This record gives sequence, C-alpha cells and structure tokens, in this order.
Amino acid sequence: MKITDLLRPEGIKVGAKATSQMDAIDQLVALQDASGNINDKAKYKEGILAREKEFSTAVGDGIAIPHAKTAAVKRPGLAAMTVPGGVDWNAPDGENADLMFMIAAPEGEANTHLEMLANLSAMLMHEEFANALRAAKTPQEFLKVIDDAEAERNAEQAAKAAPAAGGNGPDILAITACPTGIAHTYMAAENLEKKAAEMGLVLKAETQGSAGAKNILTAEEIANCKGIIIAADKNVDRARFAGKQVYVTNVSAGINEPEKAGRHRCLRRRCR
Repeated sequence: MKITDLLRPEGIKVGAKATSQMDAIDQLVALQDASGNINDKAKYKEGILAREKEFSTAVGDGIAIPHAKTAAVKRPGLAAMTVPGGVDWNAPDGENADLMFMIAAPEGEANTHLEMLANLSAMLMHEEFANALRAAKTPQEFLKVIDDAEAERNAEQAAKAAPAAGGNGPDILAITACPTGIAHTYMAAENLEKKAAEMGLVLKAETQGSAGAKNILTAEEIANCKGIIIAADKNVDRARFAGKQVYVTNVSAGINEPEKAGRHRCLRRRCR
C-alpha cells in the first residue's frame, strides 16, 4: 500500500479559499465525503472537533493534520488542501496553517493503513516536501509529489536499516507517543532524528502509535546509549531505563523544539 492509495484526486483541493479554521474543517470533511471515506459527515466532524479540543492538530510550519478515529468512517482515507495565506489553527509557532491533511481512521479494523499515515506524517517534517505540495497546481501534481517523496523515503529507510559495519549503536534513544498515535507520534520521531543528525549524533526512536510499538529499543542499545528522550503525552513505562539518564517532555516539544531535548545535559555524556 502507498500513501496515495488513501488519497484520491477528488479528496484534494489546491489553492482553496478558507475564512477560518472551521471553514477549512468543513471543506476537508466534504472532501472526505466526496472520496467515499465516511458514512456520516456530522458524526465524523464531531470526532474531528473533539480531537481539536484536546490540543490543536497544527504542528507548526504551516501544517495541520486534523484526524479522527470513529465509527463514522467507512474506510481509511485522507483529504488534503492547500490554502494560500492560511488560516489560524492555534499552531504552537503562531503561524497560519496553509497545508492540511485530514485523516479518517475507522474503528475496530486492521491498522494496515497506519504505517502509510506514519510515513506521511514524517515526510511532512521536511520543508522541501511540504513546499512542493504547496506549489502543486493540480490534484494529480499533488499526488505525484507524494509518490516521488515516498519512494525516496522508502529507499532511505532501507539503507538506514542495513547494519553498519563496526557500529556501536545509536548515541541517543527516544520514545514518542501521543494519545491517538496517528500523526504526532511519528512527526516527533522524525524531527528528533533530524536534529540529532545535525548535531553529529545517531538517534533511534521507538514510536508507540495506534498500530503498536515500532522500531523497539533493544536492551543492548539502552545499555550503550548516551541518554534517552521521552516525548509523549501519555504514560510511558520507564522500568527498562533504570540507571539511565532520561529527559522527559511532551510530544509537541519533540516536533517543534527537538533542539532542547538534544542539548539536555543528560545527553552530553555517556550514561553508564
């Protein structure tokens, strides 16, 4: 399955006009309906708004990912919209949201689609990808940007998974988690990995999402790491980290302020 298997041309609106966050949500819900992903627009919108009440789904840098997992969803799917000038989405950096993906996740079904949504969430943390989506003139061009970026990411992930000769394992370990485990979990992991690479370090992030824990940290990695970052908005069991230095923050900070975690004193020395 590819990301674009969840996103149809009729679910994309480029260069849209929206007067407010609620107007944008209404348009995105209509796109989900036009794509045949939902069976009850009102109930689905209720789920979207309930999620927004927990905390804003704007992640900064002009991106918002509203989502809901509800029985009002007929099949997993995406809707997307670009809004030149954007609308206020209560983003942590104060920027208007001008690139939006709305996720529809069904209740009580297999979570095979969640891996695709995780990939998309991580890809959106790369500015060049987000800007290419903003620049798309048609839904077909929008889809091609996603396909090309996903193919490149898959190749990079395959290369990263190959064991490095003589390697000592990751310098830093992380766990990211949010209550719904659909988008923010993976965005935080991606940004923490990026920031660590900029600092000349290797970071491995375990994601505790709706589809379960992925990229699980091993006992050997924990024993040999410099320190551990937990960026989560739900309880994370720390028993396996006994004796290690652990820096704890929320998942939004993992997305928007990864440098704070990367510079924390517990990561500046090897914690044996």
